[in-house]
Amino acid sequence: MAAENLDVLFRPFQLKSLSLKNRVVMAPMTRAFAPEGVPNAQIAAYYRRRAEGEVGLILSEGTVIDRPASRNDPGIPFFHGAPALDGWKHVIDAVHAAGGKMGPQLWHTGSTTNPRTEWVPDAPVESPSGLVAPGQPRGVAMSDEAIADTVAAFGRAAADAKRLGFDTLEIHGAHGYLIDQFFWEGTNERPDHFGGATIRERARFAAEVVKAARAAVGPDFPLILRVSQWKQQDYKVRLAHTPDGLAEWLLPLVEAGVDILHCSQRRFWEPEFAEIDGEEGLNFAGWAKKVTGAATISVGSVGLSGDFMAAFGGQSSEVTDLEKLVARMERNEFDLIAVGRALLTDPQWVRKVRADDRESLKGFTAAAFAELS
Repeated sequence: MAAENLDVLFRPFQLKSLSLKNRVVMAPMTRAFAPEGVPNAQIAAYYRRRAEGEVGLILSEGTVIDRPASRNDPGIPFFHGAPALDGWKHVIDAVHAAGGKMGPQLWHTGSTTNPRTEWVPDAPVESPSGLVAPGQPRGVAMSDEAIADTVAAFGRAAADAKRLGFDTLEIHGAHGYLIDQFFWEGTNERPDHFGGATIRERARFAAEVVKAARAAVGPDFPLILRVSQWKQQDYKVRLAHTPDGLAEWLLPLVEAGVDILHCSQRRFWEPEFAEIDGEEGLNFAGWAKKVTGAATISVGSVGLSGDFMAAFGGQSSEVTDLEKLVARMERNEFDLIAVGRALLTDPQWVRKVRADDRESLKGFTAAAFAELS
């Protein structure tokens, strides 16, 4: 592909106080290299290298809020407490010194397990109804007090992100973790204000989290929310079966204060509602933008064969072209594109793509999960 055909990836992007030099986002990817939850110099250097490689926006690995049992791996970093926040200050300062922009991804893993470790937290895991999947009990159902404390913890983390100098932040509401467990009727059986028969009702918890974050950071600081139809518990789950259902789910969240919807799908080129607009129809991010008017990030196997979840099973991926991506971006289907495994393997991926240096682009093997390159 000729280098000039990739220009759409390198247009600037501006939203509120966030100004990006290109449309490439480093997708959040769990690394679990934070001893006792504290990001160290190795982690700061890992993110700095992506900033030096001209990634437009870096989104951190999942970082957990100040709640017991908010993570499912002992190496996942905290985003609370002086030692961890001091570590994140070093990270964002390193990224800024290299000319980059960055936001932390704020997270609570809910009642999910982690197949890569037998570690369990020293407090009961929590979820909307004490379920990890439909009909599968794990942990405890959250009390009203636990819900209020969790919302407040997200707000404090948002305030800390702004105070430390981050350029934006992302709330993780996808992939079957806590917020997504509220969205999913299979794991949210609550009879109260945070449950309900409709997706709009089950989105109330997420809306409260967004409102708390917005109150903490003010009107001009951009908020990103990551959402997905699929869950790690079940790849085939769909929360919205129609565009109207998508609007019922996502519009209240945009109205609560979300600026950018990060729409996770396993393969970005797949249409969300093929029965409406065909096999070349809008993807998840495209439909989310259409029904809400919000800016969107698309993601899913950019530049590589296979998908992220298959990589955990040891599946390698080969380099693929970006023709489908360019075509969708040229028609303004979505605003930004997140790149995961390609950037995990190669910090210089953006520079190589811009230079049309296809020959030096790298494939992906699961061995990359074991190091911070």
